[in-house]
Amino acid sequence: MRRRDVAAAVVAAGAAVTAGLYRFTDLFVKHYPPTPYDDLLTRLTDREQAAKLGAQLTGSFDLASQSTRLRDTFRKQDLAAAANADIAAGRMVEIGGWVLPETVALLSALASRV
Repeated sequence: MRRRDVAAAVVAAGAAVTAGLYRFTDLFVKHYPPTPYDDLLTRLTDREQAAKLGAQLTGSFDLASQSTRLRDTFRKQDLAAAANADIAAGRMVEIGGWVLPETVALLSALASRV
């Protein structure tokens, strides 16, 4: 066996180990179980913290209607633009002492309920 073959085998094994760690552990990226709302929840930077914040939202929360509303919002603009539009229009919600744009609050509530 030549040195080139050994080096190629080591590189291939390292790539396989790295790919396995990436896919099957939360070492590099947090993996969540699939939900019907993944298209919305991928917009969150930290889903766990958003879920903690959304759990503090009081009142009723209809998953179907709110997810449809959020999907309609995100067809037109991204999260930052939607949050800025909420701020400009005065659509703000207080959750746990934080004053948030309504879109961010709804997205956090959705994360807490899934």
